[in-house]
Amino acid sequence: MQYPVYRARRTRRNENLRRMVRETRLSPDNLIYPLFVVHGEGIRREIGSMPGVFQQSMDGIVRECRECRDLGIPAVILFGIPQSKDALASEAYDPDGCVQLAVKAIKDAVPELVVITDVCLCEYTDHGHCGIVEGDRILNDPTLELLAQSALSHARAGADIVAPSDMMDGRVAAIRDCLDEEGFHDTIIMAYAVKYASAFYGPFREAAESAPAFGDRRSYQMDPPNRLEALREAALDIEEGADVIMVKPALPYLDIIAEIRERYDMPLAAYQVSGEYAMIQAAGRLGWVDPERAMMESLISIRRAGAAMILTYFAKDAARALS
Repeated sequence: MQYPVYRARRTRRNENLRRMVRETRLSPDNLIYPLFVVHGEGIRREIGSMPGVFQQSMDGIVRECRECRDLGIPAVILFGIPQSKDALASEAYDPDGCVQLAVKAIKDAVPELVVITDVCLCEYTDHGHCGIVEGDRILNDPTLELLAQSALSHARAGADIVAPSDMMDGRVAAIRDCLDEEGFHDTIIMAYAVKYASAFYGPFREAAESAPAFGDRRSYQMDPPNRLEALREAALDIEEGADVIMVKPALPYLDIIAEIRERYDMPLAAYQVSGEYAMIQAAGRLGWVDPERAMMESLISIRRAGAAMILTYFAKDAARALS
């Protein structure tokens, strides 16, 4: 039998050869670790649907941040669980809110760590929606002022990056204008530019205690069948002043990540969301997959699609595996 001159298996024979020709590389530099902040002290509550992920008070958050630094993870993103909720999400922009206090504590203890804050209202509203509600409608324009004030309060606390995740139209421009007017020209906006109304957010709603009290979020989050709309959403956020754009979730939308990477010369992030994490964890615990290999394969696929930054609950485990 006559073989071709090129034999693909030649460079697959051992690990060192595979390393030498590897096209896509994953590093702790690519990872961002999500953290859930609560008020109090000594609190560490594991989230049932997300083994290994916790709601934590600020003392625990600071310990986690030191561990991230030591593992080479450059950034964390904070989500807050307030003491009380109301219709106007008051703690979202309260200077003494849990996220604002956590930002200050992290910057005091681990100043070199990049601190990102999620800017949304759903964790803070008593109805669980991402904007002001009137009847059964989520109002877009009145919500923008609250989002801008939330981002401003995070910047004042010392956040390096604010990340609006609400999917209200015009929120990037509103936040950029507010930050610039107050002198926070260097605060980065990482926009959840393409955020689909996904079934994979279920465990997060337990973690952030943010399930909507009525209806769902499909009137403002994107419809999963839509591809061209994702390109329009990314373009709008770039035009409004976003410094980084994000696709969420990651694995079901690798095609969208790849197309946005090809289309726009902008830093690109992807969020490996709670449901993606929970599925791998569950299958690993049942012995159906090798959880570490599945973790690394999923993260590599997100990098291969074109994301430079990956928000993932696997960040610490992946950093350990990479070391």
